[in-house]
Amino acid sequence: MKEKLQVGVIGLGKFGLKFGKTLVDLGHEVLGIDNNYERIAQAQNILTQVLQADATNKEALKQIGVGDLTHVLISVGESIAASTMITMFLKELNVPQVWAKATNSDHEKLLRKIGIDEVVIPEHMAAKQIANRIAMPGFIEHLPFDKSMGIKEFKVSRWSGKTLREVDLTNLYDIQVIAVKASLDAEYRFIPKADDQMKEGDRIVAIGKITQLARIKP
Repeated sequence: MKEKLQVGVIGLGKFGLKFGKTLVDLGHEVLGIDNNYERIAQAQNILTQVLQADATNKEALKQIGVGDLTHVLISVGESIAASTMITMFLKELNVPQVWAKATNSDHEKLLRKIGIDEVVIPEHMAAKQIANRIAMPGFIEHLPFDKSMGIKEFKVSRWSGKTLREVDLTNLYDIQVIAVKASLDAEYRFIPKADDQMKEGDRIVAIGKITQLARIKP
């Protein structure tokens, strides 16, 4: 059984609420915090629990019990001062993982200087994803722990009749195939066998360096 995370989201605008809802859908518990009543009301039937509070007040955060959460995401819009102050308070309250949405690179630098664990700039992430999808059709996603790594889907043509062992992507390109889908199947099959034979129209999903993924023509 997977571990259930206890996650806090401070700021229930579009990004914060979507983030929280996704975690709830994945089976985790999410506490939403905002000082705006309308946002609290909107999130009430979406998140596990919601509280109206001023997160720039350290005592309020302490009373809520944010120190008992495993992760907290700060998503307080354009206010650099507010997100910086909240980050500092959360670190002082010993929250294990503090993440924040930043508005720009300077904001990110400031947050990292005060010890934040992870910074997200949605606009940068979206722009990079879209650019890669245009330049490299089939590109799915960057990996958060290494920006040079990605996941890409391929459609089999030249490799028809060959096995994964024969194309030897791991040794030749440092690429690992993580899923395959036959042309007539509705769903992917994960962790494919090396001797499975590919046919034209099949789909494979691989993980590796983005520069290497771009070289593959299956």
